[in-house]
Amino acid sequence: MRADITRMPLVDALKAIACLLIVLHHLAAYGPMSEIAYPLFPGLIDGLYEYGRMAVQVFFVIAGFLFAGKHAPGGTLLVARPVQAIKQRYFRLVVPYLAALILAIGCAAVARSWMVHDSIPDAAEPFQFLAHAFLLHDLLDQEALSAGVWYVAIDFQLFAVTVILLWLSGKIQSGYPNLKAAGPILITGLTLASLFAFNRDTSLDETAFYFFGSFGLGILIYWASSRQQSLWLLLLLIVIVVAALLVDFRSRIAVAGIVMLTLGLARQYRSVLENFPLPNFLSTLGRISYSIFLVHFPLCLIVNATFFRLFPNQPVMNAFGMILALCISILGGALFFKWVESGWNRPAYFWRRSKERGVSVG
Repeated sequence: MRADITRMPLVDALKAIACLLIVLHHLAAYGPMSEIAYPLFPGLIDGLYEYGRMAVQVFFVIAGFLFAGKHAPGGTLLVARPVQAIKQRYFRLVVPYLAALILAIGCAAVARSWMVHDSIPDAAEPFQFLAHAFLLHDLLDQEALSAGVWYVAIDFQLFAVTVILLWLSGKIQSGYPNLKAAGPILITGLTLASLFAFNRDTSLDETAFYFFGSFGLGILIYWASSRQQSLWLLLLLIVIVVAALLVDFRSRIAVAGIVMLTLGLARQYRSVLENFPLPNFLSTLGRISYSIFLVHFPLCLIVNATFFRLFPNQPVMNAFGMILALCISILGGALFFKWVESGWNRPAYFWRRSKERGVSVG
């Protein structure tokens, strides 16, 4: 089973495209460059502002898909020590995230000295930074220190909730051996609850329950595509997504459904998922997408401040500045991946301890 997730260029391609769209969305939404360049491309900037954020659903579905393939390919949790796995996930996410926050605080300070704009975060307070460090900033109503950091907290919540649910299902199965599908039943139940209820309540958008519909679709499509009746199960999942959209149409759920369908069909034909012809550039972007996501906003903030200071009334130059900010974000993400993320995400210590304790890292 684990061989299925060793090489998936199609997944890298989806992550790369989604990453670029999120950077472009933030360029359209934050900073004076998009405001000054707006007369040149009003439709494009409006489209990126309105729809670019939907790309985050791609990451949620893929995260669920990869979680199932690595931690529960047969519907049963492979992690021997759930608490240890959750702790390792926290450090994997948070160590590069904290480094990026420090970068964001420094870049915001520089930007504040060059311009006044509501896209610049205020100076960080100690409690605010601490709330970010424990991924509680939204739950504690603290202003974000960088754009998109809510995603890191939700990613961690989704991982923790899923591990706990599957651990609980294992306990249920140990008491009731005939109930072999406890894990899929719990995951399906929470996915349905999210699609039809939680995701329609914006007061829950700071919790994993709001986003579990997309994450759960990724898990369920992995499990469904592993079975003999995979096409029927895929059709059932499509029916569920369509029903959720008929109850309350949400573009984000439509995007999640399309990504789920893409992964499900690709896994039916393994050559597509494993041998998808992917340019090296997209493959690299897919691998470093988390690093790009973490550092792009502070870097774009510096570019925004620079171009606003030098070219405050020149739309063409500010349009060029947006393109330059995208390129700098990619380069900065590559360097951050090399120097920070790749050095901390899978340290030898965790590998050694995972072998000793039987914990799956990732």
